[in-house]
Amino acid sequence: MTAVRLAVVGLFCLWPILTPAAPPATGWDQLSPQEREALKPLEQRWSELSPERQERLRRGAARWQRMSPEERDRTRERMSHWRQMSPEERAQARERYRNFKHLPPEEQQRLRQSRNWYKNLPPQERERLRERWRNMTPEQRREFRERDRMPNRPGESDNAAPRGGRGRN
Repeated sequence: MTAVRLAVVGLFCLWPILTPAAPPATGWDQLSPQEREALKPLEQRWSELSPERQERLRRGAARWQRMSPEERDRTRERMSHWRQMSPEERAQARERYRNFKHLPPEEQQRLRQSRNWYKNLPPQERERLRERWRNMTPEQRREFRERDRMPNRPGESDNAAPRGGRGRN
């Protein structure tokens, strides 16, 4: 019992050394002009933010400064779309992202290629495919997904996500 107490006291004493220190808070006037420009909407609340949040925002501002005008436009569109989503839609998007990140790199690449293929279709063709999908029954959708499936890789189950291409018309 004494050994346990000694260990607890030892850990308690070492806790400040073992835990990483939080970054110090940064005053608004300590930000670079570029950071202040990018973070201007947060100026009034800046001192209320935690040091960790300030640091994340500063890293985001630095990324923003490195973006091309086209990348900034695309980011603005995405942020606008995100703000318009309901909390449930945001939760679903986060879950899809987590699931995507757990896929093997080859599967992630296949999905990116498939998405790019779809995005490069003319708007009328994308709408035609969306309408076709909406009109399918759940069974037809399952069959559609399975139609272009490649044979399973070793160790892969039949329940894995389809790896096929774009589907057949």
